[in-house]
Amino acid sequence: MHSSSSSTTAKKPSFFIELMFNIVVPSVILMKFSGEAQLGAVLGLIVALLFPISFGLWDLNRRKTVNFFSVLGLVSVLLTGGIGLLQLDPQYIAIKEAAIPALIGVGVWLSQFTKFPVVEKLLLNPDLVNVEKLQKRLAERKQTAAFAQVIKRAGIGVSGGFFLSATLNYILARMIVVSPAGSEAFNQELGRMTALSFPVIVLPVMLILMGSVFYLFWQISRLTGESIEHFLHEK
Repeated sequence: MHSSSSSTTAKKPSFFIELMFNIVVPSVILMKFSGEAQLGAVLGLIVALLFPISFGLWDLNRRKTVNFFSVLGLVSVLLTGGIGLLQLDPQYIAIKEAAIPALIGVGVWLSQFTKFPVVEKLLLNPDLVNVEKLQKRLAERKQTAAFAQVIKRAGIGVSGGFFLSATLNYILARMIVVSPAGSEAFNQELGRMTALSFPVIVLPVMLILMGSVFYLFWQISRLTGESIEHFLHEK
């Protein structure tokens, strides 16, 4: 009984904590402590990347669930470290930054043509929405097919958000990270890019994703004749 209870109470860490471990602390280390008088370029990069890697592994172990986006985040951090430590051309940073969100966008878009659209899992979280109750109400009003079209349109919005992220990631990386990998300047530029990624990339993409959620909830109310609160799980 105790283990079951503890697993259900392991919630997602707060946004502030994620921001600190994944963006703020690594950025400060890369920009301020990568000089030869401090940690040095290589050790500075390693220490900076240890924060998001350790945080991701800790959260994975604590919640006992494999989150697809968390795994992608860890892979992204490891690729960044590999590019820096192997001293590859800095253009690979831009390619890596663009490739991951682009692949997610393609996956979300392609899933619309299958029986398991990813956007339905993303936007209709079964922990929040009573999906069975919703599907029953849609069937009663003969709106199941119409709702499938709504899911496809929402999927286009979500895919567009990831494609926008890929484009902005690439532009930001190409503009900022220009110094040879393994140098102090490279670390500082990497830190600057990481710090700017939130206002330049994350906020616009979040607005697009939120727009897709609002669109979906509005269509649910229209098609079912009930407010969205009617289909939320009672706490």
